[in-house]
Amino acid sequence: MARSVIVDYDAGNLRSVQRACREVGLDAVISSDPQVVARAERVIFPGVGQAGSAMVTLRRTGLDVALRHAIDAGTPMLGICLGLQISLERSEEGDTACLGLMPGRVRRFALDDPRLKVPHMGWNEVRVVQPHPVLDGIEAGDEFYFVHAYYPDPATTAAVLAVADYEREFCCALGLGNYVGVQFHTEKSGRVGLDLIARFAAWDGRFQPPQETAC
Repeated sequence: MARSVIVDYDAGNLRSVQRACREVGLDAVISSDPQVVARAERVIFPGVGQAGSAMVTLRRTGLDVALRHAIDAGTPMLGICLGLQISLERSEEGDTACLGLMPGRVRRFALDDPRLKVPHMGWNEVRVVQPHPVLDGIEAGDEFYFVHAYYPDPATTAAVLAVADYEREFCCALGLGNYVGVQFHTEKSGRVGLDLIARFAAWDGRFQPPQETAC
């Protein structure tokens, strides 16, 4: 049984995620085998690309079922960028039905300022609004690297762990139970990104927010 698995669903940047894991001492294998993913002790679910094509691949390979099995089994899981987005129930990108590992939707930036471009790209400050073991240690002023046109909108405010600003505030990290996801790229975010991966490697997969409220 693989201890830690990076999910391969033809959505890019897997080797850079694997290198970041190795940098912090996490031995993670890259696999597209649903059985390997379902039996892993820890799952990293990264990705770049388009929600619709990603979901086609996940369903064709059976990885969608494997990921749901891992969540139901209590396996600690980290979603990154597209991996986070398609972990929710539905995305505005192509009106795509997604995995439903977390309640909520994915929305496209609708900006009023013509000087701001979509996708949102570059370094941006992340503010933790709810303590979580994987985000512990992020300090005021810490910046992470973003490349995205869509952002997560969880169904409960209790799931929002961190926010960033791009004309207006948006959720950039969320979590419930054994799932935690970030919109920014940890593997491209220097030391603060590596530290986050290291904390995920040590996390026991337990998190219960103090209260869940409907957004």
